[in-house]
Amino acid sequence: MSSNPSYNPNSARRCLVTGGAGFIGSHIVEQLIARQHEVVVVDNFSSGKRENLPSEVEVIEADLREGIGAILGKVKPEIVIHQAAQVSVSASMQDPIEDARMNILTSIQLIHDACRHDVQKIVYASSAAAYGPQDSIPLTESMRPVPVSPYGASKYTVEHYLKTAALGWGLREWVALRYGNVYGPRQDPHGEAGVVAIFIQKFLSGDRPTIFDDGEMTRDYIYVEDVARANVKAVETDLQNHSDPVFNISRQEETSVNKVFEILRDEMGSDMEAFYGPPRPGDVRRSILDSSSARDTLDWNPQVTVEEGLRKTLQSFLLSQR
Repeated sequence: MSSNPSYNPNSARRCLVTGGAGFIGSHIVEQLIARQHEVVVVDNFSSGKRENLPSEVEVIEADLREGIGAILGKVKPEIVIHQAAQVSVSASMQDPIEDARMNILTSIQLIHDACRHDVQKIVYASSAAAYGPQDSIPLTESMRPVPVSPYGASKYTVEHYLKTAALGWGLREWVALRYGNVYGPRQDPHGEAGVVAIFIQKFLSGDRPTIFDDGEMTRDYIYVEDVARANVKAVETDLQNHSDPVFNISRQEETSVNKVFEILRDEMGSDMEAFYGPPRPGDVRRSILDSSSARDTLDWNPQVTVEEGLRKTLQSFLLSQR
């Protein structure tokens, strides 16, 4: 474990971002650079894109499933921001073994390697999917998670390994950020996750979007730039003495899938109706997260409303098609 008495969490840090060319990771990279942090990206480009990144960023193309020890030894980061993951609930239901291989085993190896190479802090992308259905909302970090999908279970499992690393492996500091439903520019519209991007792409191609169940399922939608700022706050906040540094990152606002569809349809000036399909296994009915702990401890507040964020996301898709 590093024992640096002059440690200043607000000074420029050497950061390694896994999945840094991806949807959320690339926004984190931009904001880290804007804050004068030094950034190295590791990505296998299975979904990330080089054009998502500023040209001056050092990029290492590698697959985390093959280990990261040699890269950590070369880069010597102070902080690892772990964004790389399999992100689809439905894909995890179809192939839980691969989900565990990607999200659990790879993360354990990364955490273990980070401890061996004297990484001071790990900032981990967890998920609201860890909670599963609860008897009351909003969801708080003190609730006992009961995930109903392999994806949610995998995200929650890695949080325990971070605690293990802090207690027994010499990890100085860690943070787990449980994201609400993240959306925004650069989200993949062709995957199985990301209803906003999928809806926009369907509108642009003239296809009817599919809404599963009755569309009254609710999620706590959070704009990607707000999520990126939360990661930067986690980098810059000293949480070494925090007993359980797990934070919900959300607007603390409940929005139905039908409402998202209606806002986007109005913005597009469309009269298209959605197709309603059957419920999907692993989906919870309602989700809203209490983000007061992140506000109080990380000095973080979401700044983009759902309506504004949906407009900005639509505009980014329209610009990319010109």
